[in-house]
Amino acid sequence: MAYKPFALGSASMVAMMLASAVHAQEAPATAPQVAQSDDEAADIVVTGVRASIVGALNVRKQSTQIVDSIVSEDVGKLPDNNVIEALQRVTGIQVTNRTGGEAAGISIRGLPDALTTLNGRNIFTAAGQSFSLQDISANLVNRVDVFKTRSADQIETGLAGQVDVQTRRPFDFDGFAISGLARGIYNEQADTYNPNVALLVSNRWETGIGDIGILVNGSYTRTKYRDQTVTSGALVPFADMNPTAGTGLSAFQRIFPAAKDPITGEYVVAPTLGAWEPGLDRGLSTAAGSTMLVNGVETPYYLSRDAAFSSDLYGKRERPSFNVALQWAPNSSSVYTAEVFYAGFRGDTFNSLQFSFVDYWANPVAPTLYDGTNIVKSRTANSVYGFNSGDYSKSKTDSFVYALNGKWDLGDRGKIIGDIAYQTSTVKSSFIAMRTDRVANSINVDYNAGGGIASYHFDDDSLLNDTSVWNVAQLYDNANRDKGSAITGTLDGYYTWDEGFIRQVKAGIRIDQRKASNAVRTQDRGAPLVATNLAGLGEGAAFTNKDFYQGRADVPTSWTLANGYWLYDNADAVRALYGLPTSDQLSLQKTFDIDESTIAMYLQVDGEVSIFGRPLKLQAGARYVTVDTDYNFFDRYNNGAHTGVSQGSDRWLPSFTARYEIFDNLRLRFNYGETLRRPNFGDINPNYSLTGDLTNVGYGSGSAGTANLAPTHSKNIDVALEWYFERNSAITLTAFRRKIDGLVVPLTIREYIPNNGIEAGATDYFSITRPVNASNGVLKGLELGLTYFPSYLPGPLDGLGFVGSVTVLDSKQNIPLSNSAGEITGQATSSFFGVSDLSYNATLAYDNGPIGARLSYIWRKEFLANNEARLFANPIGVWRNPEKSLDLQLTWNLNDRLGVTFDAVNLTKSKQQTYYKFEDVGGPEQFNLGTTLIARTFALGVRYTFK
Repeated sequence: MAYKPFALGSASMVAMMLASAVHAQEAPATAPQVAQSDDEAADIVVTGVRASIVGALNVRKQSTQIVDSIVSEDVGKLPDNNVIEALQRVTGIQVTNRTGGEAAGISIRGLPDALTTLNGRNIFTAAGQSFSLQDISANLVNRVDVFKTRSADQIETGLAGQVDVQTRRPFDFDGFAISGLARGIYNEQADTYNPNVALLVSNRWETGIGDIGILVNGSYTRTKYRDQTVTSGALVPFADMNPTAGTGLSAFQRIFPAAKDPITGEYVVAPTLGAWEPGLDRGLSTAAGSTMLVNGVETPYYLSRDAAFSSDLYGKRERPSFNVALQWAPNSSSVYTAEVFYAGFRGDTFNSLQFSFVDYWANPVAPTLYDGTNIVKSRTANSVYGFNSGDYSKSKTDSFVYALNGKWDLGDRGKIIGDIAYQTSTVKSSFIAMRTDRVANSINVDYNAGGGIASYHFDDDSLLNDTSVWNVAQLYDNANRDKGSAITGTLDGYYTWDEGFIRQVKAGIRIDQRKASNAVRTQDRGAPLVATNLAGLGEGAAFTNKDFYQGRADVPTSWTLANGYWLYDNADAVRALYGLPTSDQLSLQKTFDIDESTIAMYLQVDGEVSIFGRPLKLQAGARYVTVDTDYNFFDRYNNGAHTGVSQGSDRWLPSFTARYEIFDNLRLRFNYGETLRRPNFGDINPNYSLTGDLTNVGYGSGSAGTANLAPTHSKNIDVALEWYFERNSAITLTAFRRKIDGLVVPLTIREYIPNNGIEAGATDYFSITRPVNASNGVLKGLELGLTYFPSYLPGPLDGLGFVGSVTVLDSKQNIPLSNSAGEITGQATSSFFGVSDLSYNATLAYDNGPIGARLSYIWRKEFLANNEARLFANPIGVWRNPEKSLDLQLTWNLNDRLGVTFDAVNLTKSKQQTYYKFEDVGGPEQFNLGTTLIARTFALGVRYTFK
């Protein structure tokens, strides 16, 4: 693989001619695109809690691009443990996952793929394209900027925008500084107390060789959490209580799908098998009296759930992290910065799963249906096969960034910035699970007993805790390793003029060499060599939970199963029970390695003219990017057979921004830009990940990547009107549109995969889902933001303010419809995944004397989360109910250096709920799926600062 000489030569010439490079896309000391003038810098000056909120307002006001921010006091004084929790109150940002005792995923204006940068440098986790922002402790952060529009001097990836996390550096302080915090966080659901500690020490000195500064900042957090979920299973068809003669069916018998003739495509006619296809987008008809062909005979059917189950997950998460920065300014015209950043993650989870199939037809009892439908609301099932599964996962992440940066002034009008960075990230994980099973006499289930939560009980719930009735069954044993590294160099610069149309010229080049690899191992076995029950495994092998769901659902509150911690500690002894290879015989098998070279260069010009006596500031630029990628894939199911693929692409990405100051306090912005979303490396890995036929539909399921997956391209338009109507207050209104081509959507094909090694649910046929560039879409919307700190409030009310925003989104994309052969048979339309049409947040803030307080409420409308596996008869889409969180923060400053804090998160004990829906079919009442309790937490802390 060779660099493209034209791109490299041209970029070098541009950089040398201008002897410049603006604010590097890789290492700005401050946020990109924030051009601050003296009058703007003095425009808003406040102290205390207000300073963080109004400071974020200043960032937007001074920026050329549309930027929303969180500044240091905002991160430090809100009830936030990581960057994502801090960002959830930013206009247009929606949290996508709140389980595990924290916010752990965001979307910006409905798009999930934000470019993540640290001090302007692109960062990632292992073989991914982005960094797990929840792994960055809020304690390390100076400021977070969310760029919703892009200019030519910013990295081109991330349709959602860019999230730039800025850490502290020694030259941020005038001299010696020390700051520390200690918080104890109580997780009510897990009944645990968790530490959050941090310490920053910084100093700078004037020496004979110039100013020198060093900063060390470290943080450690630990969270023990508990996630509790009750789920009604997927919908599948059953005979009614009087099946038509000739079908071969008995009353309330489950109707499994008939196979299709490979030549004619017609359904095979056989007793008890129905002419229906699992995984249809709309599912099967739910109208009362609906029929299907069974053994060639029309017969009515019910739709009922295949299972009911509960999950009680215990987790522990630790995050050590630090950053060290050394700065040297030998003179007034140059600054050198060397820094190291480390983010670690240590996690283990033990999921206690209690699962019952509610699909057997022994001694059938007539069910209760929802009125006017064929959908079963409640039923009694006999001879109930069920299993309990003790699932234990352990993971470890280590991510390092090493960087050296230099800045040189060219007189008082220009600057050159050079930066080189090396980063490495590794994720190691393992998983072991043992199932124990039994057949219960009977179970009574109401699939929605109220509020979308199922209710179920067995004829004798006490047997759930009897180790002698649970037979040792399947074992699953997997491990994974992802690695990623990159070395990146940039040269950027600018030159400015005070008069004339052209006010600034910028240019730069960025060269990045990225590597990524993945290796896995999997093994499973259907039963131990010698049959035994859970009691026979010996002391410590069984675990019994208690107080499940804490009285918030009418379900069993306790059951026994294989102890996940014991499984991990005794893994080789457990493997030997099943006759499986032990540690000394196990090794990871590489599935892919990738070597990717990227060269990007840009040229950008800023201009200014006067319109009606008011300044119109213009910025136009173009970015050229070329990418060459070499892939090596190794087929796990074909003795590691190697396939090599090389491909390249290049693209010009224009951008244009106009900012017109209608009045001193009223601004109009326009931006046009183009961005890319590169495929995740895992999405281009064609290796299979397979699961056996665990639901007896005749085939298993699985996924695989698509080697020729192409980047997604977006054309973006933003128009914003901003009114800074008081010294500390503003209203902002932004309209935006994204036209996105080449969206990646899942396409499912039935495949024959022999010699796959699967024993649990053994089969050679699988429904394989792959990502394909088969969709285009449009995302548009409005954002309305308000920051208001009235200046006229008397006495104790002085310092009362409000910050809030509303985001309205409208998204539409085409979704290809396909048959089991993967042939596209039509098109449907759908919302984007993860997009809520409406979301808002509101914060009431107070800052007066030693007391500071904030009460924040966040809400988002229901949204399409993902698609279900194409194995069942329900609508394919999995939607999430509206989500909300009410959080409180209080601060009492004992003096200028010492403060006490109290934080509370999720005061209303909100839940996370899912249901099935596609277009106009489905909903949270009759198609409810799972309900997870979200933890409520309380924290008490103390923080000290001296500088």
